[in-house]
Amino acid sequence: MIDINESVMQVLLAFVVVGPLIGAAAALLPAPPGLKGKSPEQAVLRHGVTVTGAVLIAAIVLALGFDHDHPSRMQASTDISWIPALDVRVHLGIDGISLPLLVLTALLTFLCALYSYFKLPSGPSPKAFVALLLVLESGTLATFAVLDLLLFFLAFEMVLIPMYFLIARWGGEQRTQAAWKFILYTLLGSVVMLLGLLLIGLRAGTFDMVALTTDNHPELTTSVQVIAVLTIGIGLAVKTPMWPLHSWLPDAHTAAPTVGSVLLAGVLLKMGTYGFVRILLPITPDGFRTFAPYLAAFAVVGIIYGSLACLALARPGAKGDLKRLIAYSSVGHMGFVLLGIATMTPTGVNGALFANIAHGLITGLLFFLVGALKDRTGTTDLDSLALPSPDRHPSTSGSAAPDQFQTGAALYGRAPRLGGLLAFGAVASLGLPGLAGFWGEMLALFGAFRPADDLSRPAFLTFMAIGAVGTLLTAAYMLIVVRRVCMGGAPQEGPRLADVQTYEFAAWTPLVALTVLAGLWPAALLGLTDPAVQQLLAGGTR
Repeated sequence: MIDINESVMQVLLAFVVVGPLIGAAAALLPAPPGLKGKSPEQAVLRHGVTVTGAVLIAAIVLALGFDHDHPSRMQASTDISWIPALDVRVHLGIDGISLPLLVLTALLTFLCALYSYFKLPSGPSPKAFVALLLVLESGTLATFAVLDLLLFFLAFEMVLIPMYFLIARWGGEQRTQAAWKFILYTLLGSVVMLLGLLLIGLRAGTFDMVALTTDNHPELTTSVQVIAVLTIGIGLAVKTPMWPLHSWLPDAHTAAPTVGSVLLAGVLLKMGTYGFVRILLPITPDGFRTFAPYLAAFAVVGIIYGSLACLALARPGAKGDLKRLIAYSSVGHMGFVLLGIATMTPTGVNGALFANIAHGLITGLLFFLVGALKDRTGTTDLDSLALPSPDRHPSTSGSAAPDQFQTGAALYGRAPRLGGLLAFGAVASLGLPGLAGFWGEMLALFGAFRPADDLSRPAFLTFMAIGAVGTLLTAAYMLIVVRRVCMGGAPQEGPRLADVQTYEFAAWTPLVALTVLAGLWPAALLGLTDPAVQQLLAGGTR
């Protein structure tokens, strides 16, 4: 690591948060004559790659300059009074909990900008696309960097409008309905969340997260905390998404363009679980303890529900959509994150944070791959992509035309690198040991094995057993997808597809490498999060 002056760190963090906003404004301006090149459209897409690349570099330098010996301490802090009457401050800072999410967001947004430079989704002006992508990045990064409850709310809401337009204007079929469902669910949840944030801030006399975590606030009685956890938790649960508040997610993913799905799964879902860890666990521990068993119950129901939905979609003849299947898999994976948080133990919360990062890497890769598959075949329908079952012949199928079964199949033979990457993403998603998906789910289950002292251990042992069944169901549907889409055919059974292109290789390789690295060396991430989690849980004790 490198030694960087604290004032330089402050500037870097401010640039990471504000830089994309400045870039979004610049994207809407006419390009300077020397930068137009042959195509104005390519110029603005190049601008998007440049800005997101600069933000990624700043985030990496920030990570290198971070004091890894003291990850529990807030670093690169900026604290400026904004609304003195309410004691609202522009307070920024990072610790071992927020730093990995900050870098993940910067990385995924850059990879999406790079991918879009070569494969822009069909829709209106590229200027608007790039501007919305950068506003989305700024809001997400701000969510992980701000340390004031009202600023957190503003950043939390800032991402909704750009994601709405990315789905509604650049999405696929039924994009308008999916976009409206997304915005209505998340806005209604956010209104309820704002009431809880205001309750905490006005009762405690401050909206500063650090002060609320470390100082004693007798005004926050158990009854106040219970109300705050209920209201804030609903808003965070919608964004996570927690069963049964998840129904907007499959529609949004199915309709969204490829980069929209990558960012939605890779970083936007993490904003909800981050709020649970950063706000509810340390600031309202007594109220959270009241709801922890219910949160864990909803979490394991989500794990089983998501897995069963995926199994139903993967079944031959079900006309299941591969993007929709991966979206439902996210409901299950985020269930493990919520289960880890509900244990209120360092083991469980560390597992939740690790699973957050792993899900962002793996599911981001899967949505990239499914988008590439759709570009090549024109469909994400599993029955069209897969070979018919041995006992089903096209001529005997009453629901599918014979040529349907000739368009997909045998991805290993038709595009071996693409098929291999899809299989890699699938086995990583099912939690294969040695890859990133394994550690988070295992630690979440370990946390449920021995939850916090005030929680019912028999109940959490039951939740652990149900969650373990969910891991088996996850393996089942992922292996079915690999068998149906990738295996069982020779190249001549369908026309060959273009294999992985250079720009795709550039966009996907970092995700593959980090998935392997996190799986083989989990201490790199846990060494950051564990001291911060220990202090967060201890600081929140009343």
